[in-house]
Amino acid sequence: MVSISRTKAISNSGARQVGKTWVVRNLAQSNHKKLIELNFEKKPELSSLFISNDPKQIILNLSAIFGEINASNAILFLDEIQAAPEILAKLRWFAEDLPELPVLAAGSLLEFVLEQHSFSMPVGRINYMHLEPLSFQEFLAAKNETGLIDYIKNYNFDITMPTIIHSKLTDFFKEYIIVGGMPQAVQSWITQNSLSAISQIHNDLLATYRDDFNKYNGRLAIERLDEVLLSIPFYLGQKFIYSKVNSEMQSATIKQALELICKARICHKILGSAGNGVPLAAEIQAKYLKLIFLDVGLCSTLLGLSFDQLTIRELNLINKGGISEQVVGQLLRTIAAAYVEPALYYWHRNEKGASAEIDYLIQYQTKVVPIEVKAGSTGGLKSLHLFMGLKQLELAVRINADLPSKTPVSVKDHAGNLVQYTLVSIPYYLMSELLRILK
Repeated sequence: MVSISRTKAISNSGARQVGKTWVVRNLAQSNHKKLIELNFEKKPELSSLFISNDPKQIILNLSAIFGEINASNAILFLDEIQAAPEILAKLRWFAEDLPELPVLAAGSLLEFVLEQHSFSMPVGRINYMHLEPLSFQEFLAAKNETGLIDYIKNYNFDITMPTIIHSKLTDFFKEYIIVGGMPQAVQSWITQNSLSAISQIHNDLLATYRDDFNKYNGRLAIERLDEVLLSIPFYLGQKFIYSKVNSEMQSATIKQALELICKARICHKILGSAGNGVPLAAEIQAKYLKLIFLDVGLCSTLLGLSFDQLTIRELNLINKGGISEQVVGQLLRTIAAAYVEPALYYWHRNEKGASAEIDYLIQYQTKVVPIEVKAGSTGGLKSLHLFMGLKQLELAVRINADLPSKTPVSVKDHAGNLVQYTLVSIPYYLMSELLRILK
């Protein structure tokens, strides 16, 4: 939960319909604060209330429209601020001259506006928060499965997990793959339990994202953006090659379309990294790029998946295991603090006769930890053994459908050298506890 005692303004970023507005409204309600909510997309004329640089004058202007405002007992919410981006520059004055008033801003496609802004941004005066679709644990909370949440939060390797709990959590995770984490879809699933309703919501959300293409300032033909957007779910878990999207289009055009879609947070990059140490971003391998979609439920809709087609142990049969990498990447983006912008990395080696790939790399404390995603409960670990030997690491993670385990590994690599490390295996539904479990 965001603290409302901060003296800095807070900018809440995320894709459309991930719940940015709901979070602020809930924050005000739970803290018994008066919410002054302005939506600059619906009412662009509201921006005239901010003509002054004096926060106290702005509050007087707002009071004339919204009634008396007590700065210490209110929250100012500037929604869809991308429609009035010049107001962002004024937030520094709130931080300096009226710190008792919490100010929160949210906007879709805000990155496009900031890229072209000509005003001075209030550097050091804004805290940035990043909102993702609901995690699996939040999905359980929405279903009021508090007992299972408590079990997940308290699980450790000293506990022998009963198979009935494992089966129940696995079944719920199967739901999560189809429903996803978009709040509207989750709410509909809880109240209606209708797959057709979920499908309609997902398709409506996808249509909303595609409608937004008209707002990208004519930078690229809508057809190209649409083409790239719809291709992403079909290349999950694979190196993204521009020519596969459309062999007749120049790679630069496809790349530009992809950059725009990433800025809108509809998809996310998984960047290749050499993985020799932290930070992982210091050794980016630019020619290696994979992608995941915003939400696994939206992916499932685009791929035409339904419950009767899906078992957790057969995810590797669906899009060559791409859905399993999608959901793990999506959940990895939720395990860091909200003020840390999520980033995803992987490792690829393309040497003749010794190619290998690690699905994800994360930083745990001061070390690199590789993560292998195995859709079922079995699967070879040849690439992982090679990576652990090359990097001389002690800890690795496997995400699969089996019961959790911690196993010492001792194998010989292709050169006959001994490779030893500890392998932590956890099922998908424990992803939210990954950092705690690694302790």
